[in-house]
Amino acid sequence: MKLSVIIIARNEEDMIEGAVKSASFAEEVIVADGGSTDRTVEIAKSLGAKIVKTDQKDINFAQWRNKAIEHAHHDWVLYLDSDERITEDLKLKLLSIITSHKNQAPKYSSFALPRENYYLGKRVKHGGSWPDYVVRLFYKPDFIKWEGKLHEQPKFKGNLDHLKAPLEHHNHRDLTSMLKKSIKWTKSEARLLYDANHPPVVWWRILRMMVSKFWERIVKQSAWKDGTVGWINSIFEIFNTFIIYSRLWELQKKR
Repeated sequence: MKLSVIIIARNEEDMIEGAVKSASFAEEVIVADGGSTDRTVEIAKSLGAKIVKTDQKDINFAQWRNKAIEHAHHDWVLYLDSDERITEDLKLKLLSIITSHKNQAPKYSSFALPRENYYLGKRVKHGGSWPDYVVRLFYKPDFIKWEGKLHEQPKFKGNLDHLKAPLEHHNHRDLTSMLKKSIKWTKSEARLLYDANHPPVVWWRILRMMVSKFWERIVKQSAWKDGTVGWINSIFEIFNTFIIYSRLWELQKKR
């Protein structure tokens, strides 16, 4: 049994090198490219990764992931985002799992990995940032597919286990990238709510959602314990909530 690592990316020339290098111990590294116009593909190829072209007309992470696994040749598959890194502890754990199942079917067919999140260069542990489990490792014969356009989730047969060895997640690297992501993803979030026939947006609904986000992040999940970075990130999430529902209001008004 061997490991295939799948990395999904689109215009990630600043991050793709670190992701591919952290997965270089795997027998196969596949980059599922969603139509990059920068040097993402060039850099990935130079590091020995195989490129799989996905749907370039729309941002559909489930479709990208499902397309890429069709090209994976090995029994175990690990999914990675371009801003994530496989830590040394996780590498050793992955190798241990694969080696221990050389001659038998695994007890667990999928594994959830905790993520060490870094905001603005600082490791954070509050505000829902730790352990931030994501299901990413699969025994391919028991894997079914990914579902959901934006917040995609995997479907699989068998049992799920949770590992302790973490991924590194370098999210929100600077304020400029945070604003760019906000412009891009809030539009998609609003469209999903619109397509789901969300109730009409009025001023008090926008305010209620922003207050709910403040309560969740600052009070309930104690984001303030991460200091200035925790406050910046939380306020930014509240701002994102405002933009999402304002965009939804705009869509409903056009209708």
